[in-house]
Amino acid sequence: MKILVFGAGAIGVYIGGSLAAAGHAVTFIERPAGAEIIRAKGLRLQLETGEKIVRHLTIVTTPAEALAAEAYDFGLFALKSFDTATAIAELQAATPTPPPIVCFQNGVDNETEIAKAFGAQSVMAGTVTTAIGKPGIGEIVVERKRGLGVALGHPLSARVAEALAGAGLGARTYPAAGPMKWSKLLTNLIGNATSAILDMRVAELFSDPRTFAIELAVLKECLAVMRALKYGVVDLPGTPVRALAFGVGLPHWLGRPSLKRGVGGGRGGKMPSFHIDLHSGRGMTEVRWLNGAVVQHGAAVGVRAPVNQVLTETLEGLSAGRLSKEEFRRKPEALLRLIK
Repeated sequence: MKILVFGAGAIGVYIGGSLAAAGHAVTFIERPAGAEIIRAKGLRLQLETGEKIVRHLTIVTTPAEALAAEAYDFGLFALKSFDTATAIAELQAATPTPPPIVCFQNGVDNETEIAKAFGAQSVMAGTVTTAIGKPGIGEIVVERKRGLGVALGHPLSARVAEALAGAGLGARTYPAAGPMKWSKLLTNLIGNATSAILDMRVAELFSDPRTFAIELAVLKECLAVMRALKYGVVDLPGTPVRALAFGVGLPHWLGRPSLKRGVGGGRGGKMPSFHIDLHSGRGMTEVRWLNGAVVQHGAAVGVRAPVNQVLTETLEGLSAGRLSKEEFRRKPEALLRLIK
């Protein structure tokens, strides 16, 4: 198949590189500096089965350049959610009818934005649970293989899942996008915003009863919104999300040890994405599309999400420089004052 990958970050390189290694014709859209490095070196994939160097690929810098050269069976959005609007605008400038796009982004609203721009049949929902590191441009390391999910409902969904599975990516299909994407959102919320704000590891958050209570509140609010939307929790590839949801409902004395082992310890020493983005000085995180989505969708269905709202506003303030990192660093009481 001919596949267009928007973004050569960790997810794009992992999925696109694996598809290229499996014999598919893959074109990447990447910024000029990164594109030059990948043209010169190819992609380096450290997979659970060993290292692969992938050179049989095409890399361009704009959608217009990509679409002028080829017709594609489907595209992959492998971007941060805050880059979605720009990518859609660039794609609209290139064509009114892009290839169907599989959206492997975090959050629950990117598919909606793509559908608004190009129509409902322009997008398929996807999710990634494999843990992937990015040591350098065009390089990835599979830290823990779990798999991918693709929602059915599009004429191409089954073929896309088959291609992904054939490339060794462990893909499976789901009957509907909503439960799949919201179940992934639930896992993305764990320790993410709180870790960034307090500059603490997730295992530390689950060890402290005060910060553990914040994490429970975040997840309970998300589950309440899911119930109002009539989305059940589903297990994702290699990720027992239903067990997580069950653990959230247990008494603290019973739920905290199991959640600490299963969640806090599961990351090892790796910091969550919000922490990496905030403390690298990037100036933006995806908190508006994750915790903020719980608040927004909750308001639409009459469910309040005050803890997610505080985390969203605080992390956005820290990212923009309106708040001081030192005010919150390793000070749970500073965050708890805002929540109370």
